[in-house]
Amino acid sequence: MQAWTYTLIPVAAAVIGAAAAVNLRPGPVLVSAIQHFAAGVVFAAAAGEILPDLKHTGSVWATVIGGALGVAAMLGVRTLERRMKGPVGLMAVTGIDVLVDGLVLGIAFAAGARAGILLTVALTIEVLFLGLTVANELGEGGASKWKVVGSTAGLVLLLPLGALLGGPVGSLPASVQGGFLAFGLIALLYLVTEELLVEAHETEDRPWVTAMFFAGFLLLLLLDEMIG
Repeated sequence: MQAWTYTLIPVAAAVIGAAAAVNLRPGPVLVSAIQHFAAGVVFAAAAGEILPDLKHTGSVWATVIGGALGVAAMLGVRTLERRMKGPVGLMAVTGIDVLVDGLVLGIAFAAGARAGILLTVALTIEVLFLGLTVANELGEGGASKWKVVGSTAGLVLLLPLGALLGGPVGSLPASVQGGFLAFGLIALLYLVTEELLVEAHETEDRPWVTAMFFAGFLLLLLLDEMIG
């Protein structure tokens, strides 16, 4: 099965999240718990799958260049987030995030099917939260429920596009693949440390909410063991 077809799973999760948000309006504590859980799952995927593959590519320069480009790209996203406000800004920045997530997923599948499958699980949870967030923001702006869900669905279709762009990485030399893996690793770490956890801590911390990070981390480790 091609990498982009796996992205249909997180795409469906985002649409479900958007539909839930416009009808149920989850509270800040529940949203924070989902953010912690998603951060733990994504962090485990980065540390357990992308990093080991990167270490075995054997190219220091590719790692340095790919990592530097990853840092530059993520700082660019951060700058956009600060400058662009309102629904248009939210959609633009979220679209870039989704496209990068798809690219990272395509790169992960290039590194190996197991890495790609586990990252699909991680991104499904992350994109589920993304659907909740976008739907909440658009809903507060007065948009109809159908428009909110439709806009979210259109946005997350950038995920398969990103995966298609990242798919050809598997045919490149190992050293070049290392550069792409370094880029993907930086993107995932940025997602955890500067997006999910920062937003999660905007709500007052509760022990069980904080524990969700480790629950997500352990869940992906268990899935890794089960897949073998």
